[in-house]
Amino acid sequence: MIPGGARTRSKSLNLVVYILRRLAISIPILFVGSFLVFCMVAAAGDPLGELRTQPGVSQESIDQLSHQLGLDKGIVPRYFDWLGGFLTGDWGISIAQGSNMQPVFPKIMSAFEVTIQLILAAEIIALLLGVAVGVLAAVKQYTPIDYIATTMAFIFFSMPIFCVAIVLKMYGIDLNVMINDLGWDSWLGNPFLKTTSPESLSGDGFFDSFITYIGGLLLPTLSIMFISFAAYSRFQRSSMLETMNMDYVRTAQAKGISQGRVIMRHAFRNALIPVTTLFSVNFVTVVTGAIITERVFAWNGMGSVLVEAVNKNDPNTLMGWIVVIAIAVVVANLIADLVYGILDPRIRVG
Repeated sequence: MIPGGARTRSKSLNLVVYILRRLAISIPILFVGSFLVFCMVAAAGDPLGELRTQPGVSQESIDQLSHQLGLDKGIVPRYFDWLGGFLTGDWGISIAQGSNMQPVFPKIMSAFEVTIQLILAAEIIALLLGVAVGVLAAVKQYTPIDYIATTMAFIFFSMPIFCVAIVLKMYGIDLNVMINDLGWDSWLGNPFLKTTSPESLSGDGFFDSFITYIGGLLLPTLSIMFISFAAYSRFQRSSMLETMNMDYVRTAQAKGISQGRVIMRHAFRNALIPVTTLFSVNFVTVVTGAIITERVFAWNGMGSVLVEAVNKNDPNTLMGWIVVIAIAVVVANLIADLVYGILDPRIRVG
């Protein structure tokens, strides 16, 4: 027999090998994808086109800025210059503000910090509620609970994210009016400006600051959460129903094991695997939804950075935005792979 300690070390080694194998696949894909995107961004137009038409701008200034951006080189040397800088933390300069140029790295990181707050809050709430409602609907199949959960999921799933955001903003403004009529300050904020942390907010103390922070986060989070909740609950219900009809679950029920234990110990864990896949795939959709939501609620996150970079044809900012999102998607998929191994050890052993 294999000693328990040796078995544990073997499992840990298999898990490490599994992670390294996934990274070995993901990293080359990122490099190839970044080159293709770089070529498309470079072909999108002249970043200095607007500057060339402005009166009073000398050709010498344009040539200097063109050299600074690497526009006087071929596409391949420009890519490797950009890649070398990107790997060392120098992501180039942003020309979105005209003559007031700024480094891309702090600009992207500041916006990403704002967006990740919105995404994490929405996804965690949506996942917890979606899984709970999906399991309950599967266990109570063809009951009023199942019909209500299914109807709610279909309604939220069919609504565009911008429609949900606009409706919530309208109700938020009405709620603020009611709060003002009672003599209190507007809790939800109008307009819904970006906040970064509870400590950065003004107030009499941490509790007041935290409440204000939650008020600014609530409606944008709900906008994204409703859409994700619909997908998770529907997927979890379908997966749970399929698992409940498996032979090993029927055998456990035939042995007289309580229904609650059958659900939690035998069915629930395996039913989570497809939902884990959905979570990683849904990340891209959530980021896209966050871009729209940020614009509706005037949050200065990744959505604002993307719109500004596209309008101004800012190549360095566009590349930084795209690569950051690509890395985030790879990390989300890697986390999903790790969760697969926890839910089903056969996956990491294989």
